[in-house]
Amino acid sequence: MEGKVALEEHFATPDTINPAHDARYASWFPAWPDIKRRLLDLQELRLPEMDKHGIEMVILGLHNPAVQGITDPKQAAEVARRANDTVAEFIAKHPTRFAGFAAVPMQDPDAAITELTRCIKDLGFKGTMVNGFSQVGDPNNVVYLDDPRYEAFWAKLEQLDYPLYLHPRDPLLSREPILEGHSWLWGSAWAFGIETATHALRLMASGLFDRHPKLNVVLGHLGEGLPFMIWRIDHRISQTPRNIPAKRKMADYLGDNFYLTVSGNFRTPTLIDAIMEVGTDRIMFSVDYPFEKTEEACTWFDELHISERDRHKMGRTNAMSLFKLGSTRSASR
Repeated sequence: MEGKVALEEHFATPDTINPAHDARYASWFPAWPDIKRRLLDLQELRLPEMDKHGIEMVILGLHNPAVQGITDPKQAAEVARRANDTVAEFIAKHPTRFAGFAAVPMQDPDAAITELTRCIKDLGFKGTMVNGFSQVGDPNNVVYLDDPRYEAFWAKLEQLDYPLYLHPRDPLLSREPILEGHSWLWGSAWAFGIETATHALRLMASGLFDRHPKLNVVLGHLGEGLPFMIWRIDHRISQTPRNIPAKRKMADYLGDNFYLTVSGNFRTPTLIDAIMEVGTDRIMFSVDYPFEKTEEACTWFDELHISERDRHKMGRTNAMSLFKLGSTRSASR
């Protein structure tokens, strides 16, 4: 399929990759030097891959944990602003091929609102990508997005009418000792999904979407396992009431306030389950570049045995509508 839109596609800046980050990722990825090169590259390597595999537009987001892992609020705000300015300058050179997600310093909710507003109103960004919880003041002090301090942030996001992409990050080992000594559980193999699915459930249960029903949150990897588990979650909650603030079932919020992308989860039975839970109107294409291979993602998606109408919706028009991308180049190029 030509004209695809991809939106879990990462970049980095020298501010966001430090020696500790290098050491950690090098232990996970034998190909880390090439991945790092692709993260830091904005044009030379990306555009040829996009052209080769029918990707018309990419929405760029800062890799994890980046800003969310900076404990000092002032430094987090400075790094976020520099990253946003860097990607905005690049997007301005290729406005029909790239768009951006704002990096926001959630360590300071007021600063996050200011930067979010600047990025959307002044720079033309299409929402924000937040890499899970933020570490505030101390590495062991974590704050999730259901915290009351973020109420004004969510209200502003709803007013601006753009989504938040909730991207994974690892939990802190001090809070998840079950992972200790089992490095294979870390990252995208398991810990990312469990951490992010739980974060999303906290948002649902908090009553956030009752207070702000027009909010949309995007989850990658076909929903971090939630489509498979959502019935049982609601079933068990209904059997043992837990004074949850939310007024509706978790499945209702998943279907009405969340979009899912196929990023890094290129398996047809899993896609079918997600379609059965949320429908094709709320699923979108993505790669998870450069941690996943563009060729693998596109070959799988282009060869899916689904209707061309659904392929076009998931591959292009759902994202065009949600992110107000308008008309770029012809999808039949």
